[in-house]
Amino acid sequence: MNHLALAIIAVVAAQRLGEMIYAMRNTRLLLVQGAVEMGSGHYPLIVLLHAAWLVAIALALPAATVIYPIPLILFFILQALRIWVIASLGRFWTTRIITLPNAKLVKRGPYRWMRHPNYVVVAGEIAMLPLAFGEIWVALIFSLLNAGILFWRIREEERALAPRRKL
Repeated sequence: MNHLALAIIAVVAAQRLGEMIYAMRNTRLLLVQGAVEMGSGHYPLIVLLHAAWLVAIALALPAATVIYPIPLILFFILQALRIWVIASLGRFWTTRIITLPNAKLVKRGPYRWMRHPNYVVVAGEIAMLPLAFGEIWVALIFSLLNAGILFWRIREEERALAPRRKL
């Protein structure tokens, strides 16, 4: 088993846990300020999908894992974009759909050009990390599952943000 591949997966898992802590902190602060959560029915599925994705990548690693540099480099570029997204949203970045009534929408960073850059990044990550280890089926299956959940989530998020788009 390739120890570098396992180390990469472990770092990604640690990153996600750190992001969850940051997101929970932001969620608590926003709720205290009068924010509300909307469309929470899909949230457990997102958490399950992301946890299962990392586990599937680790379990699918072949004994003689080859690390393919192009998808791995693309994955690292996506990490930089992920940090840009999180930094751009700042205190508004959460993993849930939390909306603060009467707060203006963030229009800086990648949000100048698109409404949901985080989901573009996530879709790329879900494909690129398993492809970096030659796991085509993991990339395909989880990309399809993610697309289904994102279809649901984006619809809920658009509904939650619609009143704030008029501000």
